[in-house]
Amino acid sequence: MSVFEDLESEVRSYCRNWPVVFDTAKGSRLTDVDGNTYLDFFGGAGALNYGHNPEALKKPLLDYMARDGITHGLDMYTVAKGEFLHTFQDKILAPRGLDYKVQFPGPTGANAVESALKLARKISGKEAMINFTNAFHGMTLGALSVTGNSMKRTGAGIPLVHATPMPFDNYFDGKFPDFMWFEKLLDDSGSGLNEPAAVIVETVQGEGGLNPARIEWLQGLDALCKRKGILLICDDVQMGIGRTGPFFSFEIAGIKPDIVCISKSISGYGLPMALVLIKPEHDVWGPGEHNGTFRGNNPAFVTATAAIHEYWNDDTLEKSTLAKGERVEEAFNRIAHDTTNTEMFGKGRGLARGLQFENAELGEKVAAEAFQRRLLVETAGPSDEVLKVLCPLTTTDDELDEGLSIIAESVRAATGS
Repeated sequence: MSVFEDLESEVRSYCRNWPVVFDTAKGSRLTDVDGNTYLDFFGGAGALNYGHNPEALKKPLLDYMARDGITHGLDMYTVAKGEFLHTFQDKILAPRGLDYKVQFPGPTGANAVESALKLARKISGKEAMINFTNAFHGMTLGALSVTGNSMKRTGAGIPLVHATPMPFDNYFDGKFPDFMWFEKLLDDSGSGLNEPAAVIVETVQGEGGLNPARIEWLQGLDALCKRKGILLICDDVQMGIGRTGPFFSFEIAGIKPDIVCISKSISGYGLPMALVLIKPEHDVWGPGEHNGTFRGNNPAFVTATAAIHEYWNDDTLEKSTLAKGERVEEAFNRIAHDTTNTEMFGKGRGLARGLQFENAELGEKVAAEAFQRRLLVETAGPSDEVLKVLCPLTTTDDELDEGLSIIAESVRAATGS
């Protein structure tokens, strides 16, 4: 591993917690160069919802490459892009009654967020944004301005302006009515709040600690934005593509955001790809007004199309994800009940699940114990106090039980219970 320590930047992070050299991966398992196999409850930070190298996606990708299909296409018209757009419209948007234009920004979630913020300002003619406590939207300057984590914000090196945080759902433990502070500031001409162009929200805060917004809170936010003429942006980069059950995480609330940001698992294969979904009346971009060299990653279009055909022709995957999520919830509740020397509780939705520890240090200790037992799992939350489970949605029941058993053992080891 010396080559990484000698040549790679100190910014590297995940590899510090998992100091082995990985070589191959299949389904929910990775194998290192020494032949050791690890169960993956990390899932590429949400980029591998269908697991590693799924066969139904690999063959179309290899066939496409073998026939010298376009690899890099900027925003040129290609067969691969056209097939993806047709499939996305027919299988995803139309059945859900959603009417969106599709923008291909640069291939990352942060770029999708940057596009959404720029577009909202162009539509409204206003500069200010509203974000929420404990939000995470990316590491570029615009995305950081609407991100809550102080460590990540500090990395910007400059003041992050034009965004005002509001309390996320249950921030005050239910002691105050939803949006009391937000609506009061909007209505008070002396509040000093700049009139916002848009509100950006995650329906479940991933990096912020697996904090799920209640359905009624999301519906209330949508209604408030409509009343006040504020655009609603849903950041579905990590929680979309089935992570919470439905294809889009906001479906559960029956809302239709003005702009939606998608990335991570949209390609289905871990290939870089991002979308910005825009209600047609808001598609006011001029040609090239937001672009990027790698917005035409055609191999990603191929695997994204194959993934939709394979996993979204019916509701089988959605039902399976919800059922597996309930099993994780039950296991976390059982672990919390059986651990008598420290407080913890389960949280999340679908297969975006967290186990939050009262003693913040335990989150990383449990994750380290899990790695010793060959389970990859990360932490989340402002102080890494939440053990975060983002296993592939295709993880088998036996693999799920195996991983949950390892987590239970790791909690016992870390707490001495």
